[in-house]
Amino acid sequence: MTRINKKEISRDMKAYAEDILNSKNFIESENNIQHSDVTVRKHCLKVAFLSMWLNRRFNVKCNEKELTRGALLHDFFLYDWHAPEHCGLKNLHGFKHPGIALKNASKEFTLTEKEKNIISSHMWPLTLRHMPKCREAWVVTAADKYISTVESLRLHKLPKLIRVKVRA
Repeated sequence: MTRINKKEISRDMKAYAEDILNSKNFIESENNIQHSDVTVRKHCLKVAFLSMWLNRRFNVKCNEKELTRGALLHDFFLYDWHAPEHCGLKNLHGFKHPGIALKNASKEFTLTEKEKNIISSHMWPLTLRHMPKCREAWVVTAADKYISTVESLRLHKLPKLIRVKVRA
C-alpha cells in the first residue's frame, strides 16, 4: 500500500489553484460559517484535500487539477446561508447553492466542463437534475458528504488526514 504524503497534496493543491486560493472572494469565505463552527473556506479546503487523498489512495485516475479546482469552488456561493434572508422554504439553500456557486465561479474563473460538473452536482442526490458525470465529480461529492457529516455532527476527533492544515 502506497503511503499518501500530505505535504505533497498541499503543495499540489497550491500549484493547481493558486489563483483560487489567493482570490479575494475565496479568502473572504473565511467570514461565513458552513457547518457548526467551520467556515466555508476551511470546509472547501478540507473537501479538496480529501478528494486528492481519495484519488491517490484508491488510484481513481482523476485529473487532479480539475479535481482540486472544482472542490475548492463547490461552495463558492459567497453569502452567509444562516442569515435570515437566506433561510426558509423560499430559499432552500441545499437545492440552490450549487447553481449559485457555479454562476459565481464562472464569473471569476475560467472553468472546464468537469469543474462545472463538480460544482453543479456536488449536492446529488438532493439535486437530481445535476448528477455527477465524471469521476472527479463523484469523488468530490463523496468527500463533501463525509466532511459535511463530520462537521455537522461536530466530530472534532477527525482522522489525521483531515486535520492537515492547508495554508493558502
